[in-house]
Amino acid sequence: MGMEAILDVQICCSNTRLRTLALHKCTGTLLDMDWDHLRFFAALAQTGTLAGAARVLGVEHTTVARRIQALEQHMGCPLFVREASGHRLNAAGQQLWPVAQAMEQAVRGMEQLSMPQASAAAEVAGMVRVGVPEGLGVQLLAAPLAQLAQQYPKLSIDLLALPRLMHLSRREADIVISLERPKRGTVVVSKLADYHLYLYGERQYLARRPLVRSSEDLRHHQFIDYVDDLLFTKELQLLAQIYKPRQYVFRSTSIAAQYAAVRAGAGLAVLPAFLADKDPLLQRVLPDTATFEKTFWMSMPQESRTVPRIQVVWRFLKGMAKPLEERLQP
Repeated sequence: MGMEAILDVQICCSNTRLRTLALHKCTGTLLDMDWDHLRFFAALAQTGTLAGAARVLGVEHTTVARRIQALEQHMGCPLFVREASGHRLNAAGQQLWPVAQAMEQAVRGMEQLSMPQASAAAEVAGMVRVGVPEGLGVQLLAAPLAQLAQQYPKLSIDLLALPRLMHLSRREADIVISLERPKRGTVVVSKLADYHLYLYGERQYLARRPLVRSSEDLRHHQFIDYVDDLLFTKELQLLAQIYKPRQYVFRSTSIAAQYAAVRAGAGLAVLPAFLADKDPLLQRVLPDTATFEKTFWMSMPQESRTVPRIQVVWRFLKGMAKPLEERLQP
């Protein structure tokens, strides 16, 4: 059965408008389109770069560019915003995205019908991008997600452990773990875990400085923090709740860099307990008052609930919630 026939059976029966969908400011429709172009569209939407899409599809980046150009010519409008850092979906592209996902799901469904003996692992294929705060991603999620990928030979997981917020609306990730619960958009949200943060200093640094008995004593110390104008969430504006230094000895957008600076004896910083408590070089400062509790929230677009590869990773992360909560307790 050809690609268009698959879509006729799997997609059009559930939503007869898809094949004649008129996209934002576009003159063309999906009627008589080469459906294979959507594979390239989906790969570029997920990865954000021609090179990344080419890697996922196993083709040259020029092939991806040519297919996207052909699709945009057929639709009569651009589908991506071209930026120095890559490609992101524009309004028309965001409208087309659910169609591309439906196509992929339809193809998977037909593959399962034609291969009824196929294992569940063989049915889960493609790339899943997980956007996560840097500390959590590197310290606690990298190894488990790598092990999950090994269970599914055709599954590829991109862990985007970056010191910035990943946006579902821009298709920067399929699943996002954040410190702020999403309040807008049609998204599925689940609590992952609570965690604690404290004020820390390196032991030898603390031995050289006046003893800290109260927040007033912090005036004798140096401080390490985020770069405030580049802070990706207000949830991390914590140091100012204890003490507002006139200046900082070191600032960084990266929690890993702040942690390294504290270990080097440069000053005090608010750090996650799961990162700093296990380090024998570090010591909590004002542990009874300089303490914070935050929550990791997990979210994905509503339409991703029916995408097998995303569901596998989502269920895996939800299954990690309880053991992760236990590990994050100070």
